[in-house]
Amino acid sequence: MTGMTSSARPHLNRRLAAFGTTIFAEMSALAAATGSINLGQGFPDTDGPEEVREAAVRALRDGRGNQYPPGPGVPELRSAIAAHQLRRYGLSYDPDTEVLVTAGATEAIAAALLALVEPGDEVVALEPYYDSYAAGIAMAGGRRVPVTLRPHEGAFRLDLEELRAAVTDRTRLLLVNTPHNPTGTVLTRAELAAIAELAVERNLLVVTDEVYEHLVFDGAEHLPLAAFPGMRERTVSIGSAGKTFSFTGWKVGWVTGSPQLVAAVRAVKQFLTYVSSGPFQYAVAEALALPDSYFEDFRRGMLARRDILAEGLTAAGFGVFRPAGTYFVTADIRPLGEKDGLAFCRALPRRAGVVAVPNAVFYDDREAGAPFVRFAFCKREEVLREAAQRLRNM
Repeated sequence: MTGMTSSARPHLNRRLAAFGTTIFAEMSALAAATGSINLGQGFPDTDGPEEVREAAVRALRDGRGNQYPPGPGVPELRSAIAAHQLRRYGLSYDPDTEVLVTAGATEAIAAALLALVEPGDEVVALEPYYDSYAAGIAMAGGRRVPVTLRPHEGAFRLDLEELRAAVTDRTRLLLVNTPHNPTGTVLTRAELAAIAELAVERNLLVVTDEVYEHLVFDGAEHLPLAAFPGMRERTVSIGSAGKTFSFTGWKVGWVTGSPQLVAAVRAVKQFLTYVSSGPFQYAVAEALALPDSYFEDFRRGMLARRDILAEGLTAAGFGVFRPAGTYFVTADIRPLGEKDGLAFCRALPRRAGVVAVPNAVFYDDREAGAPFVRFAFCKREEVLREAAQRLRNM
């Protein structure tokens, strides 16, 4: 009888039953099946700097990282991360106790949530949010509480009063993403100051996803929340090499924070991947030391791509939210006479030979996200122009 009861229960942990296959896997498979231009998943179609790729080859040949690297990450990379945070933001971290290398930002997010959230804790997150946030909160047994960024005057805006109202006595953690995927919003100094004041007042932990830190446009500025008064000791900051250096397959991310917070995240991380990306860690250490001109050229190149895609989408009849950060454009399909983003994206490859991602999958409130779709512009300019032409002809 016991065996029958056990086998009758679904195999997948019920906390994850609602998630299924990620939308990125579904849409990338659809792109492959139809031969479409894939503007759904956010990965570049060219590699990053040749000198960084050669640094990985050199590490492989020299036998650096081919065996298990140290659990917290190789010392060279931890030192490079600390130097980057100091040079860019004036934030000083001890590479031995306040920096942790992870298998990309996705592992960093999961490990942070599993370390800091217990069953019944509430996690306030800005909606729409990257799908791994919801899965990580669920795996930790937490309860996600969305605060929705809403369209206003051509951008998606945070309502600070709504954020404050979402915090209760059960709130453990704020999960903040800026520059924000998928909307392209970059939180302002005033907004971040208000979030910091709320976190200090209510004694909340904060996890900040800052993987698009080097992709801000039109005068926007990335400001780490950890730099605000009272925030360094309560903030886990997450960065990633994949988005900045265009080597997403290397899966090198990192966490910075106080020794207590980093130790907590590391305690979980050791039972996830333990370690990863050995030779690539040495290459990323060299990448982080590239001159400021690299980061500016990278930003300028993505800005040109953003404008090609945004103008192409506008010409095709979409309502376009021109992003202040990231490498995604959110578009409104209602001017096209459409209202269901999921159905639109599933039909788009055969209609136009282009793949996008429906924003609704990033919302708890699916209706709020229903008319919006996301296009990635981290592709070659000629690819973006071809995609824009296909969309105009659909």
